[in-house]
Amino acid sequence: MQKTVVIMAAGMGSRYGGLKQLDEVGPSGETIIDYSVYDAIKAGFKKIVFIIREDFDQIFRDKVGSKFENKVNVEYVHQRLENLPEGFSVPDGREKPWGTGHAMLSAASATTDPFIIINADDFYGIDAFKKASDYLDKINSNELKAALCGFYLKNTLSSNGTVSRGICTSNALNELADIEETHGICRSESGKIISDTKNDLTDNTIVSMNMWVFSPVVFNFAESYFKDFLKERGKELKSEFYIPTVVNNLINEEQLGIYVLETASEWYGVTYKEDKPEIVKAIASQVENGSYPANLWE
Repeated sequence: MQKTVVIMAAGMGSRYGGLKQLDEVGPSGETIIDYSVYDAIKAGFKKIVFIIREDFDQIFRDKVGSKFENKVNVEYVHQRLENLPEGFSVPDGREKPWGTGHAMLSAASATTDPFIIINADDFYGIDAFKKASDYLDKINSNELKAALCGFYLKNTLSSNGTVSRGICTSNALNELADIEETHGICRSESGKIISDTKNDLTDNTIVSMNMWVFSPVVFNFAESYFKDFLKERGKELKSEFYIPTVVNNLINEEQLGIYVLETASEWYGVTYKEDKPEIVKAIASQVENGSYPANLWE
């Protein structure tokens, strides 16, 4: 089965202070995206679709995509504010993108096979890609199917500040029942994981790091939900349509079971500038132990 990885790379990191997507973290100048693509290829994915902003299209192709275009099928799509369903228009004064759900819809024309969708600035690890790939191998791409790669909370914390995470609750069938956005998560001096609102977090609490798995049929449902969103909130200048909104609607309206694929992968992110040295060190350690070559694309 042909499988695709859709990578959302159209955003800017305001807290980080720049385009995280192009920051070098590997020993030979690799970006986090390089490691995602490398792991995806190793896990059996044959196509990469990048969602990027039109104004840095060329620099992205030159600095990122050109390194592996001869190793995997690569396409680029643009997330544009004006890409809206017929009958809708961008309200005056709107500058903010429409959100991750809209970004996913931007990739629909280039994504006809089962796919996963991930953030460009998150390091997910090979186990997560393998779990997603194995799940996609078992589905019928003509049926509505979806899953979430869930990470252990202990593997997603930052030592440089608090983080926000989507805390996942599953039912007896290991299907997603709820995601609760929880803020102020960190490890206390005593070693306990604490947050602003929840006191029952543990090392093995499952969290969403926005690694979603879908059959291509999902685009039909997402477009319908996006139209509903625009009718209700389309005039708001900062409203956003998120992938979890699509997922919640699939659960509540379609009674779809969203299977949770638990992964032991270490997640690395660049929420803060201070996170970068830790990521560089972690990747260097994985290169040293043979998990990755010193130069991914030589």
